[in-house]
Amino acid sequence: MNAAKLSVSLPRSLAGFVENYRKRRGLKSRSQVFEEAVKLLRSRELESAYREANSEFDKAWNTATSDGLSDETW
Repeated sequence: MNAAKLSVSLPRSLAGFVENYRKRRGLKSRSQVFEEAVKLLRSRELESAYREANSEFDKAWNTATSDGLSDETW
């Protein structure tokens, strides 16, 4: 794996959480904890972007694609 080395400063309470999480999950390093956390943040950002894009979706498209038929027709 091609990795970039980062230095992170955390309050002791968060550093303790990271270490406890690592132990509970059986992870080999704290880096794996941060990798999981960053992936979750990226997923949250993507979900937010998809929601925003969907809100810009043209509402008339639903009517045009269904030919004006209601669910009761099916």
